[in-house]
Amino acid sequence: MSVSATIRSAKRPPILQVAKSAVATIAAWLLAGWLVPGPLPVFAAIAALLVVQPSINQSLTKGVERTVGVVVGVIVASLLGVAFGNATWVILLAVVAALLLVWLLRMTPGTGNQVGISAMLVLALGSASAGYAIDRVLETLIGAAVGFAVNLAIVPPVAIEPAQRAIDRVGSELAAAMDRLVAATQTPQSPAELADLLARARALRPLLDDAEQAIGDAEDSLTLNPRARGHRDRLAEFRTTLDRFGPIATQLIGMTRAFTDRYDASVVEEPTMAAIAEQLTRAAHDVRLATGRAGNASAREGAEAPALTRPLSVAAPSSDHWVLIGSLLVDLERIHASLAELASSRRLPE
Repeated sequence: MSVSATIRSAKRPPILQVAKSAVATIAAWLLAGWLVPGPLPVFAAIAALLVVQPSINQSLTKGVERTVGVVVGVIVASLLGVAFGNATWVILLAVVAALLLVWLLRMTPGTGNQVGISAMLVLALGSASAGYAIDRVLETLIGAAVGFAVNLAIVPPVAIEPAQRAIDRVGSELAAAMDRLVAATQTPQSPAELADLLARARALRPLLDDAEQAIGDAEDSLTLNPRARGHRDRLAEFRTTLDRFGPIATQLIGMTRAFTDRYDASVVEEPTMAAIAEQLTRAAHDVRLATGRAGNASAREGAEAPALTRPLSVAAPSSDHWVLIGSLLVDLERIHASLAELASSRRLPE
């Protein structure tokens, strides 16, 4: 693993997120310095910086995590400071004691780290008096509240568009995989071409995982978000679409695996293969139709009807190919059922 990959993200956070973090940190510093006179309000600034997260829900979670960590860390530091003073060895003992307490209480890693950091800072930067400890807790509460308020007030983030793009990628590649399988049923295939066909079909799974993550992030971004009302219906459509795309992808990967495992050049001469190819082409059409309508209710009027509706005429396959033909037909029927459910749930005409 390169150093660059370790310390750099694949993409930059929105500049608005950076601006909000800066505003929250400065505001928390000034407000805490005014309300809690004394040492520099480091605890307030750190709390505000940590609380400004990509979603309101995460901000609340970080606020609670930060506050609980500081309170526990301050208590540990105060008890040890009162008993032994604030010598270097006491600071180190406080860190060890804080980590052991975190382990015993099964705290989350974020909360646990905060307990140790707070215990160390209290003894290293200040004193172990009760007044000092209470002031640091108040500082943290002020910083967390300011960070949450800034994130809530300045364009609360909504992660709908990344979810839309992830669904579009899944639909596009799913339809393309169907088209590639259609092409393979119509022309002779080399072993390398068959291996590539299967590998590209299996590549659907990471795309489904990415879409699941994107939808999860979108759901998280709408929690406690005052801007959520106008987006929940779109997100529900994305979820419905992905729930249907998953089984379709599984069946398509199964069809591709069966085709590559049992392939021989004469299979393209089977009459039923042409019918299967036609149905796959129609299925690809329907997947693109569903993707194009995802999250776009106004576009439904006059939408083209799903194409995978015509009956399939099946001729008896040869003895060499009946297992492959049967397997393809079973998976194709399941794809048809999933597309029908998707069309029904989206109120598209059938």
